Amino acid sequence: MNWQYCIFVVLAMISFCSCQNNTTMEPNTAQIPTQNYYGEAHRPQFHFSPPSKWMNDPNGMVFYEGEYHLFYQYYPDSTVWGPMHWGHAVSPDLVHWEHLPIALYPDSLGYIFSGSAVIDWKNTSGLGKEGQPPMIALFTHHDPEGEKSGDSTYQYQSIAYSTDKGRTFNKYEGNPVIANPGIKDFRDPKVIWHEETKHWVMVFSVHDRVWFYTSPNLLNWTFASEFGVPDDKRLWECPDLFPMMVEGTEETKWVLIISLQKEGPNGGTATAYFVGDFDGKNFIADYKKQYWADFGKDNYAMVTWSDIPQSDGRRLALGWMSNWQYAQVVPTEQWRSAMTLSRKFTLHQYGEDYRLRSMPVEELKVLEGPIQTIASGSYSGFTTLADQPGQHLYKLDVSFERPASARVGVRFSNEEGEHLEVFYSGIAQQYYVDRSVAGQADFSEDFAGSHAGPVDYKRETVDMLLYLDHSSIELFADAGQCVMTEIVFPKTPYTKIELFVSKGEARLLQGSLTALKSIW
Repeated sequence: MNWQYCIFVVLAMISFCSCQNNTTMEPNTAQIPTQNYYGEAHRPQFHFSPPSKWMNDPNGMVFYEGEYHLFYQYYPDSTVWGPMHWGHAVSPDLVHWEHLPIALYPDSLGYIFSGSAVIDWKNTSGLGKEGQPPMIALFTHHDPEGEKSGDSTYQYQSIAYSTDKGRTFNKYEGNPVIANPGIKDFRDPKVIWHEETKHWVMVFSVHDRVWFYTSPNLLNWTFASEFGVPDDKRLWECPDLFPMMVEGTEETKWVLIISLQKEGPNGGTATAYFVGDFDGKNFIADYKKQYWADFGKDNYAMVTWSDIPQSDGRRLALGWMSNWQYAQVVPTEQWRSAMTLSRKFTLHQYGEDYRLRSMPVEELKVLEGPIQTIASGSYSGFTTLADQPGQHLYKLDVSFERPASARVGVRFSNEEGEHLEVFYSGIAQQYYVDRSVAGQADFSEDFAGSHAGPVDYKRETVDMLLYLDHSSIELFADAGQCVMTEIVFPKTPYTKIELFVSKGEARLLQGSLTALKSIW
């Protein structure tokens, strides 16, 4: 047993033993520091990151009275995983965030693992007051003492409720609302209202599959069905279930998102999905048609917001921007991890298949500064687009004629000799993010490398939309059909941007480079 693990065990026992039965611990007043903490090295400037310490999965994402609520897995006492709390932030626009005090603390039933939140508009739970619909948080209690004892029933589903716009929560006295029947991995509830059958539906992970439960009131739950892949050896986590209208049609399909703990498209953890039909109890889909929502190394536990108004109608998603292969050892000191950009999902039909596309939300336009137009024409070799020491945040949008053999892409570099490349290969017909020499990588053998995003559709153009932050790159290729999210840790920010065409020539149809502003 190494010394880091010993420290973690001691901290976990202290945190757990100090709790009262199903109650909340005293707030950690050190959660929000007062110094200019967003000036730290590698700190994202337009992605959400915690004020300090450890963060992983987004949780409880719900919209209510003009605010997007983001809860998240949080450990306020260390920059590595520990006794889980729910951190909390709100945003009016999915771009600018206000940090709020911790929403849920561990208690005698356990740590507060991942889950979801909904507005109980009809007060089916009876937990609202004076005409105020309650905000219901549904989460997994994880009992560390039960886990240590070898008992397999140490995870179960519980709820908490708020009647003050999520500022304070009361844990339900009848927790847990779903007991564990004897399964080791039994967690991460996502709840929706199913209008056709007038009941609530909960989907959660049960090791290598998901289970569906139904309820009239969010308190009493009945097992309905399960969905999985035969002989799957991967651990399933953080499911999500929602209907989507197929673009250009009147057809509605259901999407089941899952996050997988291994065998991602470029190794490690990743977010996947299935498309099928749902009748309020049963999800029917071809288990052989599992697709990836993001081909990069660093988008995990991506889920969608609940209760987006019908007048908006978008399906909005957010993911944790890291990978469990190295999440706890990346070179940040005061905090660990950030979230992806908020994204809009759309569903499209390709023959007999259905695929999600995702694009960054339109609200990001508020961050845009000066726009530089890139001249169209034939390109070869390297062409400098920008080399500004004071500007490190960019949006880049380019469209090339699809080359037969050439590589077309972008290089971001700094004075340290580090560079990050994002490109399309005409020979391989794939997109790549190459972070082999992009910055610090000695913390994990799984970090550096060139990672591929396959293209299994035919287009005459190569369209790349890129968002560059201090420690991440997000590629939205071909209108969101191939998405890649990757984190990077350059010694100094990238200041030079070059368009490049290698192994031939390629024609640029249009392009623009936009300076972005910090949200902090």
